[in-house]
Amino acid sequence: MSDLSRTVPQELLPSDDLHPQPMPVINLGHLSLDSATRCRVVDDIAKACRDLGYFQVINHGISQSVMDCALEAASDFFKLPSETKEKFASEDLRRPVRYDTSSKDSISMSRAFLKHYAHPLSEWIQYWPQQPPIYRKYMGKYASEVRMVALQLMEAIVEGLGLGQEYLNEKFHEGSQLLSVNCYPKASQSATTIGLAPHSDYGFLTILLTSCGGLEVVDPSSKIWKRVQQLPHALHVHIGDHMEVLSNGRMKTVVHRALLNPEEARISIASIHGFALNEKVTCAKELVDEENPPKYKESSFSDFLDHLKANMDNKHRNFLESLRM
Repeated sequence: MSDLSRTVPQELLPSDDLHPQPMPVINLGHLSLDSATRCRVVDDIAKACRDLGYFQVINHGISQSVMDCALEAASDFFKLPSETKEKFASEDLRRPVRYDTSSKDSISMSRAFLKHYAHPLSEWIQYWPQQPPIYRKYMGKYASEVRMVALQLMEAIVEGLGLGQEYLNEKFHEGSQLLSVNCYPKASQSATTIGLAPHSDYGFLTILLTSCGGLEVVDPSSKIWKRVQQLPHALHVHIGDHMEVLSNGRMKTVVHRALLNPEEARISIASIHGFALNEKVTCAKELVDEENPPKYKESSFSDFLDHLKANMDNKHRNFLESLRM
């Protein structure tokens, strides 16, 4: 997840009348049906990516038990003694595992997080916490399964862009997966209601699993915050900065934030998917012509990390804005 906020106008601060808003819900199981049905689902996904930058998916193939176990593992980690968790604390953004609390990243208002790489799992899992004992097993199972969902979605999205479902397939399969595991406290009258300030994510896709409500997105047309409904067994999908770059602006990254839940503490697991560390993302040449010249400079995940390090004290210096031509 991007560690710098995307600038959002003052008028987009919390409204007193926010209610969950309907949003596109995609049945991923229909992608594997007949070609006509697949085409309709691909069109629905493409429309959501163009018009909103977010949607939810059901029938995605991950069992409720796998999702629940991942949330349990995350919750148990954050219940560990501080000295155990702080063994993973570091200011080095390139560490394979990094723990922190609301302090240095410009957007964490009230959260603790554990970030670690997850693909290839066999390469990274050795660095993950060994406490709680269930963590590696449960989180590893979820990481593997949510990555398959991401690959399925990427095929549909590039197909919806008219590039064909095999476009950049090998690079997506060899790409990176970062898990951002977050814990937000229960809201209290003395604390800010914002758990994570407005921002966009760096990669192509973010797939979000949450234990309860608290996610909000900026509606592109009205420019107001909309609370995301909490649907049973659904996963929330965000378009990231690099998808906007690849599509040459046809699809827009989504600005979002996390509010503290007044009823309970909230756990979220964001699975962020991109190219390999040094693999450059460019505007697809098939989407560039005289009327639509390239709108963004090329960049990599490594460039994003360099950007974060250079701009830690400037929360308005957004990564995507730095790429605009």
